[in-house]
Amino acid sequence: MLSRWRDVTARRPWRLSAKLLIISSVVTVIGFSAICVNVMLDMRHGEEALARQTLENLATTIESDISRNIEIYDLALKAVASNMLLPEIATVSKPIRHLILFDHSTTARHFGAIQVFDADGRLTIDASTLDPSPVNRSEEDYFKVHRDNPDAGLFISRPMLFRGAYSIVLSRRISDTDGGFLGVVAGSIRFSYFHELFERLSLDPDDTITVLRRDRTVMMRRPFDLDVIGTNLAARPVWKAENLKVGGAFAGQGPIDGTPRLYVRSSGTSPLFVVAGKPLSAVFELWQREAYRIGAVVLALNLFMLASTLVLAREIGRRAEAERKLEEMATTDALTGLKNRRKFDQVIDVEWRRAMRQKTPIALLMIDADHFKAYNDTFGHQAGDQVLVGIAICISDSVSRAGDCAARYGGEEFAVLLPGTSVADALNVAEKIRAKVQGWSDDHTSSTVSCGIASLVPTTGMDWPLLVAAADKALYAAKAGGRNQSVVASLPKLSLVA
Repeated sequence: MLSRWRDVTARRPWRLSAKLLIISSVVTVIGFSAICVNVMLDMRHGEEALARQTLENLATTIESDISRNIEIYDLALKAVASNMLLPEIATVSKPIRHLILFDHSTTARHFGAIQVFDADGRLTIDASTLDPSPVNRSEEDYFKVHRDNPDAGLFISRPMLFRGAYSIVLSRRISDTDGGFLGVVAGSIRFSYFHELFERLSLDPDDTITVLRRDRTVMMRRPFDLDVIGTNLAARPVWKAENLKVGGAFAGQGPIDGTPRLYVRSSGTSPLFVVAGKPLSAVFELWQREAYRIGAVVLALNLFMLASTLVLAREIGRRAEAERKLEEMATTDALTGLKNRRKFDQVIDVEWRRAMRQKTPIALLMIDADHFKAYNDTFGHQAGDQVLVGIAICISDSVSRAGDCAARYGGEEFAVLLPGTSVADALNVAEKIRAKVQGWSDDHTSSTVSCGIASLVPTTGMDWPLLVAAADKALYAAKAGGRNQSVVASLPKLSLVA
């Protein structure tokens, strides 16, 4: 048991050192990795912010272009609606009427000719001809809106087939001076305008541009799909208006297809707004390459550090084991396995000071083999060594506390230090040792031991050689009294009691 305790106490320092080294390395690796992860996340946020800014600029630019053209076209509609109230309109010839009504009308190739419908929805005036064909639009949404709502203002219809081309219809109400309904003036912007606008942009194949009405009706989209055009996204339960607020952004699956994108909405106030989208894979493509590269470097460095730590920890273990063996050789008696005299002197000095501070007793047993010289001369040195080993085993078996110290004091003499032990308890230990030696010698040899016991509470001015001298004097008294017995030294008078 004593030998096992020595192994445990000897191994403990290097284990703590190796564990500390490994823990430090692991903490360093985790900290370094956390810093790298934080840097990579910052880079990711930077890439997302840059893409968001780019898409916002794109959406704002497109909305500004659309808003400008709608405003120009709306001015023409307002002029026609205002001129229709002029009294002379009904009396002038058709060419003069066209000149008056459509003098400020835009003639861009993507804008349809302005038409005027009376209160019953019949086409009465067409900017493209003096003699328009009979057409009735009373069932169209834009006509009903203006007929039923005097405050509708500019109304932009859903995408529809208008005059042979897919277009969006812009219309305004014609009211008399009393607010009565006189008809509707309407015009159109063809899809070709949007196609040409989008073609001027440098976009990736999977980028999307969606033009929506304020009620979230899709007016136009790139890539173009007639099945999507005219769809009202507000009616889709999987897509909420909160996902994309004015001037906001949304990352994820959109309402039209399953490709995860970064969507950014323009922040203008025009009747139509624009949402620009870019696939998340494209947004983070550069970041992912950098993340893989940096991650591979960091992983290699971490593995190298951990491997180096394990190798170093193993070397520390080997060195600690070698130091433990050297220390054991330097402090252990080679024959008996007990502590040697030098180690004993170190231990008793430390325990003496502790007992003085704590005011606790400290006991010492001095043990000597009886008639050892004669036995050694009779049976030889090897037999004598076996006797010493047997006595050491008996001592080790009798001394089991962690703070006790059993040592070979010199030759056939042994010492046992018992910190915190009274005289009575020390005598019991001594008798236990003596009895074991006698029982062992009855079967093998005729060897016995004599024991001297001393116990005291150290005080200021006393030193531990006093304890050794008292125990040694008690040992001589035991030998003088016939050997194979234990004698206690009476302190401080040093009178001997058998």
